[in-house]
Amino acid sequence: MIYEIREYVPMPGRLGDVVDLFHTAVIPLFGKHGMEISQMGCTSIGDNSYNEFVYTMRFSDLAELERKWGAFLADPHWASALASREVSGPLYQSIRRRIIDSTPFDQMLAVSD
Repeated sequence: MIYEIREYVPMPGRLGDVVDLFHTAVIPLFGKHGMEISQMGCTSIGDNSYNEFVYTMRFSDLAELERKWGAFLADPHWASALASREVSGPLYQSIRRRIIDSTPFDQMLAVSD
C-alpha cells in the first residue's frame, strides 16, 4: 500500500475557496475515478497554520496512483472547476506532495483477532 500526502497553501484569503472547490468538485470527481481519501484537514499547528489544506490518499501501488491521477486530471469537469475558481487569480501559493510506501511496516501494523 502507498499513501500520497498532498499539502496545499492557498493564496492569502483563499483557503475558503480551496475548501469549497474540494467539497463541490474534487470529492465527487475522486469518487468518479475510484480515488480513496484516507484523511483531510487544515493545519492548525506548524508551518502555514490556518492556511494549509492537507489530505492523504491511499493506493495499492504507484501504477494505480498514476492511472487514477491521469484520469482525474484529464477529466474536463476538473479543468472547468479549477478554471472557475481562478478567474480572479491563482488559487495556490504552493502544492507539495509526498508518496509514502507502507510496505516495510504493514506486518507491524496488522491487527490480529
